[in-house]
Amino acid sequence: MKDYGASLVAAETVPVNSNSEVVHARQMVRTLALRGKLSLVHQTKLVTAASELGRNMLIYGGGGVVRAAMVHDGGRCGVYVEFRDQGPGIPDLEVAMQDGWTSGSGMGLGLSGAKRLVDEFDIESGQGGTTVRIVKWGR
Repeated sequence: MKDYGASLVAAETVPVNSNSEVVHARQMVRTLALRGKLSLVHQTKLVTAASELGRNMLIYGGGGVVRAAMVHDGGRCGVYVEFRDQGPGIPDLEVAMQDGWTSGSGMGLGLSGAKRLVDEFDIESGQGGTTVRIVKWGR
């Protein structure tokens, strides 16, 4: 994934330690998608991915922080969202990214489903937690 560091100066940050804060993070992402003039379909995909990733961060990582910002690349505009927790990490990312895999009682579509909904997806995980970064581009 490209380094969007310069674009993240104006990033908005939301702590996520409860279901209501997952909703708040999702609303922040939707607002940025509207501001970036993403189509309704792209907004829906981005917000769905953000909801899944925020919920996973809360359930499996014990909560964390969501950071989001508008990003630009050439003539296109998009939304960057980062989910960072300090949980136990994901023991086997390759397995966790497979459709149908679940560490709980879910359907096993969280990570792989979120990846399919966005244009860029990056995940790092270890003993110190998990960080997922996504980007959804507008037209």
